[in-house]
Amino acid sequence: MAKKKISLFECQHCGEQATKWLGKCPSCGSWDSFIELNQEQQEVLKHSSKIINTTSKAVPITQILQDNVTRFSSFNDEFDLVLGGGIVPGSLTLIGGSPGVGKSTLLLKVAGSIAKSGKNVLYVSGEESAGQIKLRANRLDANHDSLYLLSEIKLEEIQDELLRKDYEVVIIDSIQTIYSSNLSSAPGSVSQVREITFELMRKAKESDIAMFIIGHITKDGSIAGPRVLEHMVDTVLYFEGEASRELRMLRGFKNRFGSTSEIGIFEMTAEGLISAKDIASKFFDKSKAQAGSALTVVMEGSRAIILEVQALVTESTYPNPKRSATGFDANRLTMLLALLEKKIDLPLNNYDVFINISGGIKIKESSADLAVIAAIISSYRDRPISKESAFIGEVSLTGEIKDVYSIDLRLKEAQAQGMKKAVIAQKTNLKLDIKTYAVDEVSKMIELF
Repeated sequence: MAKKKISLFECQHCGEQATKWLGKCPSCGSWDSFIELNQEQQEVLKHSSKIINTTSKAVPITQILQDNVTRFSSFNDEFDLVLGGGIVPGSLTLIGGSPGVGKSTLLLKVAGSIAKSGKNVLYVSGEESAGQIKLRANRLDANHDSLYLLSEIKLEEIQDELLRKDYEVVIIDSIQTIYSSNLSSAPGSVSQVREITFELMRKAKESDIAMFIIGHITKDGSIAGPRVLEHMVDTVLYFEGEASRELRMLRGFKNRFGSTSEIGIFEMTAEGLISAKDIASKFFDKSKAQAGSALTVVMEGSRAIILEVQALVTESTYPNPKRSATGFDANRLTMLLALLEKKIDLPLNNYDVFINISGGIKIKESSADLAVIAAIISSYRDRPISKESAFIGEVSLTGEIKDVYSIDLRLKEAQAQGMKKAVIAQKTNLKLDIKTYAVDEVSKMIELF
């Protein structure tokens, strides 16, 4: 009796599998994204999923020897910081970002610097010809004999090249353009991305090659391809920034060899992306004081950054006043406005309130609450705040101002930038030249204006 054929459908956006066709993917919510896999594709899928070695046996953890992670520098301080201190041989790193943000520019610059140190680096491009990359390399000063270019989209040809020479760093630009002839699906499909990533991971671990994969992102900001792609790699980095602005930020979202709290800040110049040396001047203006502007100090990983919080409070001409926040959580802004109405009796229900964090950075912590309140009161009363003052503190729903972590690093950075005063939750014993003023309740903020 003939064996019944089992149908298998796969979502081309996230890799979700089902035994029948579905109009909407239950995992990512995409419509009409399921396609049926043929028998050959199902066999390849089964083969690539067998990663576990059935001959291995469990060993007590007390008998396991710890791996000593060695690193080498990429000769880019900000890039090394996000990676956790440098590049780990045998690691697989995925870098995602919107088109034109500078992913290829950054990695080509890093490749040239590493090649200059004597290490063999292979740059594989499936999007540009070798001549086009050469033009960018001239601008980035990345021309070195140890940097090799390969314009290829076939996985088997890339694997053959890796056997010809002992490469220590390999860059794939990008994973969505590479395809394997063993699969009949198109480049960029879930099956192709999964298979190619697995083969690259196996080669990286076997030969101790540090591999960097550039990935495209979808319209919602996530890396295109199956979710398993981010699980397979050791490190996932996202490149953020707008093409119209000179600053770019590299954030770590997964790192098996370091912390994910660090960010790298780069500046786009004629010579490409370089480490931003004078970060402080990029995010706040030291000019004369203006109403609606307050300074705060936030922590991005181990780095303290001074940011300018700008507020505009104006009488509303609409029945429902507008609330808008750029770089700050809109829900948290609504909470702070309600708190000001209750504790200080500010009639903000008749005013439009707009908040902006200068420099294009997004605040992901609550230590800027006090600065937001100060900027709102300053704009409402039309009273400027001195550029020599910083506001650092978290505001609770009860109106209590709470202390934040790493207050010593924040105050030291404020002092280094020439600030004389800091409004915080409670007094500190630090011996600094900056004067601190303790404010424990929101109601006492009105006394400062």
